[in-house]
Amino acid sequence: MNLAELTTFRVGGPAGSVAEAHTREELRAFSDVLFVGGGSNLLVADEGFPGPVCVIRTSGVEERPLRTERRVLTVEAGENWDDLVARTLDAGLAGLEALSGIPGSVGATPVQNVGAYGAEVADSIESVLVFDRLSGDELVLGRTELEFGYRTSRLKRTAANTGAVQFVVLAVTFRLAESTLSAPIRYAQLARALEVDLGDRVETAEVRRAVLDLRASKGMVLDPADHDTWSAGSFFTNPILPANAALPADAPVYPVVDPVTGARDATLLKTSAAWLIDNAGFSRGFGLDDRATLSTKHTLALTNRGGAQAADILALARRIRDGVREAYGIDLEPEPNLIGCSLQA
Repeated sequence: MNLAELTTFRVGGPAGSVAEAHTREELRAFSDVLFVGGGSNLLVADEGFPGPVCVIRTSGVEERPLRTERRVLTVEAGENWDDLVARTLDAGLAGLEALSGIPGSVGATPVQNVGAYGAEVADSIESVLVFDRLSGDELVLGRTELEFGYRTSRLKRTAANTGAVQFVVLAVTFRLAESTLSAPIRYAQLARALEVDLGDRVETAEVRRAVLDLRASKGMVLDPADHDTWSAGSFFTNPILPANAALPADAPVYPVVDPVTGARDATLLKTSAAWLIDNAGFSRGFGLDDRATLSTKHTLALTNRGGAQAADILALARRIRDGVREAYGIDLEPEPNLIGCSLQA
């Protein structure tokens, strides 16, 4: 099997072997393996992956009420993320609504600290059950131990530092409010779409509809007929820079907030990768050829126009990274996990 069949980029060469894990026990049994959930955050080399591949298919949601007006949900890693979001809203629970429409599996969300429209999974995660492949133990990691940051976590950093996955996510526990009103709206574009002020709360179903519409307008809701969605979503993360960094006067600037304490870090700022790309001269639809281009809807997504290989995606990513560096002296970092390939030329 080619890994292109398991990723939303639809690129990637052959796998050594592919097996599915349907239980926690089966998931724990795999070692020296590439784990694939929804495949929405992977760019796999054209040479493929020589080892075994484990497709995570575990399922199940366990719910328990608390004495406060909150409920705790423990969700198996293989559950579809957006299906979970819809399920929680149908059950009268708030907290995940702004994260609607994100492709992938539940188990991948804490690794990347998935976020959108002013929300991150770190806002709602209570703990993550992992299998530590070094010790052979199951561990429950709380929010503090997970060391969440902007699009990162202890889980992601450990894998990057060691070159292999140490902590295999088995299940994720969320603490959600019993409410049909959303968490406070924290993203200006979403507030405009809802015609409310920042900080307002509205019906969770309205937030979900607005988020899905916004994501669809940017090619960020999977559609097999739309090549703008043949991507890994946002390819580059928004740069986090020292607070005194020299930026153009009109560049967007956002605060950097500790997701555990909620405190603003006055020594840092965050700016927009999409703004940098656009203003460095790369408009929507830009490409080095007709195989891989920026999305025609959004400059932050690199897309497969139908015949791309990983090499085409990488060449485009390098050109954009280099152009932003030349224009602003800022290095863009890729958000997807690069398997068997690198942005280094």
